[in-house]
Amino acid sequence: MAELVRDPMLMVGEGWDAYRLLDSGHGRKLESFGDYSFIRPEPQAMWSPRSDDWQADGEFIPGADEDGGGRWHLDGSLPEAGWTLGYDEVRFTAQPTPFRHLQFFPDMAPVWDWMREQLDGRTDAETMNLFGYTGVGSLALSRHGRVTHVDASKKSVAQARENAALSGMEDRPIRWLVDDAMKFAAREVRRGNRYDGIILDPPKFGRGPKNETWRLDEGLPELVSDCRKLLDENSRFLFLTVYAVRMSSLALGGLLEEVFADLPGKIEHGDLAVRETGEDGRHLPTAIFARWSNPG
Repeated sequence: MAELVRDPMLMVGEGWDAYRLLDSGHGRKLESFGDYSFIRPEPQAMWSPRSDDWQADGEFIPGADEDGGGRWHLDGSLPEAGWTLGYDEVRFTAQPTPFRHLQFFPDMAPVWDWMREQLDGRTDAETMNLFGYTGVGSLALSRHGRVTHVDASKKSVAQARENAALSGMEDRPIRWLVDDAMKFAAREVRRGNRYDGIILDPPKFGRGPKNETWRLDEGLPELVSDCRKLLDENSRFLFLTVYAVRMSSLALGGLLEEVFADLPGKIEHGDLAVRETGEDGRHLPTAIFARWSNPG
């Protein structure tokens, strides 16, 4: 039976050459993405910034609705087609999007490292990335075997394929699928397929390619249950991240404890965070997570 570790843990991204958290405070954060700097809203930065002089190439001004909205104010210096960044062997395009992101999530870097650790030495693993966005996680996993990348957005999947080409990984065994995550997982269960690892990064709300509606609080238990059916005692991991919800990581851990009760291994939960640059850099929380791992 998978054991739930009740004390929460912290997975911290330290930043790297292509990304730094420079400062945060008063509900905002200042970050560098390669040669360019941006200011974005961050409600969890409740403290005061270390500097009063933030210089940036762009700032996202949120709308009045807490569930979204807003627009970028850009100074015109940015390349229209974006610019190239990298993490380890993976290359990808960064560019401001209408959803305040820059086409990848830098706080996921420690997650990519952790998944690779679970598959260390494997080149024949079968993994799946649900809600895979622009494919950085899928490309990171592809060194270990075949990856099934699923996202409802045709545009995001197209960008993921472009990132694969940018990384010189066009020939990696990756299936790029535009599909509804819940429907695809359910079909995989009916087909009797299995995976060595699954990563889930669902939004709070979303729509599938055929206008299917996704609501996290309604759909997550069923989706996790189907993912469990795609794993077995020889599988290595499931990693679940959740953003922008009024929920504890312990709730996610409790869900996994129930669903994974018949498998070995352990279940951990906690916060993802990014540490500011400098010796006194603070930890800015960005998401909650729960993960199941099985060393075999």
